[in-house]
Amino acid sequence: MVWIVLVAVVLLGVPAAAWFAQDRLIFFPQPIVSTAHLPADAEPLEIVATDGTRLRGWMRAASATPAPVVLYFGGNAEEVSGTLADPRWPRDWGIVAINYRGYGESEGAPGESALVADALAIYDRIAARPDVDARRIVAFGRSLGTGVAVKLAAARPVAGAILVSPYDSLVELGRTHYPWLPVSWLLRHRFDSAADARRVQAPLLAIVADDDSIVPRERSQALYDAWAGPKSWLVVPATDHNTLSGPEAFWGGVGGFLKARASP
Repeated sequence: MVWIVLVAVVLLGVPAAAWFAQDRLIFFPQPIVSTAHLPADAEPLEIVATDGTRLRGWMRAASATPAPVVLYFGGNAEEVSGTLADPRWPRDWGIVAINYRGYGESEGAPGESALVADALAIYDRIAARPDVDARRIVAFGRSLGTGVAVKLAAARPVAGAILVSPYDSLVELGRTHYPWLPVSWLLRHRFDSAADARRVQAPLLAIVADDDSIVPRERSQALYDAWAGPKSWLVVPATDHNTLSGPEAFWGGVGGFLKARASP
């Protein structure tokens, strides 16, 4: 009888532990270590979410206004100032990067529904600015942030979407990494991107690593196949999940896609 009890404890205890630990498995909030790397034209930006939570990040101004704008949504362990500071962003586009709840200096705690609501609030605030051309807003998501960007693209008019290491859903991605867990029953933050992608008519650029150890190619392909609008696929050679944005091939793809959206 003892072994039956032990098996029951394992069968029930492991899923229960996964249920309670899933926020820490999905979200890895990062602090701001320094802002010395930010360009001089990156202005602090605070947006108040619908529930009063204060979200903080930056907007790098474009070379002329009213300007097209990229709304950037980062990965699960990313404090976004590093990406914003990359000098390879096109100068004729404004770049908005706001840290998720609990990341950087943003208040609150992250979760799927909150992050999606925050993305809509960020879009609405940016689209209303007189220095922004609201007809040319591109949603840019990386890894976890692709789920946020897809939901934004399904809910607001965007000129396009750039998705780096996208996935079709966190349920399917979880099954890949934890095949011994009943992921579909346990997961609260599901980010079912494929369901939303079927409703998006905006152009898509999907960028994937040559050998991604975090988001397998088939998960990105499933999201790509579900996308309803025109789409293009870019594989960056000799890269993994965390090295994908280093090569010039990555930024050439980003620049080419944005250039094609330079006119309304």
